[in-house]
Amino acid sequence: MLVCKQPSAFPQAHVWSEQLQLPLLENNPASGFYLLYDQQGLALANADDPKVLPVRVDFLSGATAHRRIYGGGRGQALAKACGLKPGITPRILDATAGLAGDAFVLASLGCDLLAIERHPWIAALVEDALQRSTADPEVAEVTARLKMRRGDATRELTELAGHEDFAPQVVYLDPMFPHTEKTAQVKKEMQFFRELVGKDEDADLLLDQALNLASHRVVVKRPRKAPPLAGKEPGLVLSGKANRFDIYPLKSLRE
Repeated sequence: MLVCKQPSAFPQAHVWSEQLQLPLLENNPASGFYLLYDQQGLALANADDPKVLPVRVDFLSGATAHRRIYGGGRGQALAKACGLKPGITPRILDATAGLAGDAFVLASLGCDLLAIERHPWIAALVEDALQRSTADPEVAEVTARLKMRRGDATRELTELAGHEDFAPQVVYLDPMFPHTEKTAQVKKEMQFFRELVGKDEDADLLLDQALNLASHRVVVKRPRKAPPLAGKEPGLVLSGKANRFDIYPLKSLRE
């Protein structure tokens, strides 16, 4: 369900309720997850945890904006893994977009991005943030390179990409990290995300599709000690303290 308590925000809230086929209410539900629309935009809330602030995607401020400005540019591991170099800025398909943090960073570095997310509520959070980003000309220039599509990439990756309008050189996969009891306390955003969308138990289905679709490479983000996706050893590995990027090169991005 979608909740809107501010009369001035009701018209846009109604648009979202129609798009997502959710009932539009004026009061919070008694339990469970729900979407909230207010003057700050669309957010995800949990009636069972009311003390926690709703989670929303924001490209204009906060952690995402900080990462865009101070994240390390093309020298950061994500950019290196995806093949960004001086004079090389590949077209990238992010098949597991989530809250689109990595997609936004890559778009801020000049890449044309197509991001796919299968949970409609999560995709809507990103779409709403993209709409709000037009308030800042500098950020709007970045988000103009980021397109969002709703759909299940494990079943229809090629159709969602659409060869005629977006032919990706790189396919980027960031399935939900396996959760263990030893995992450190994750951020509240990721707690919400895990509880709402569940485990990516079908993530192995993505790799072969990605390898068939990408023209130059597939990049998979994994926990540092996790096995490779689908048991397929990568050609290259770029490791960090907490995670790594498994790279499956198909041909040089210089070609």
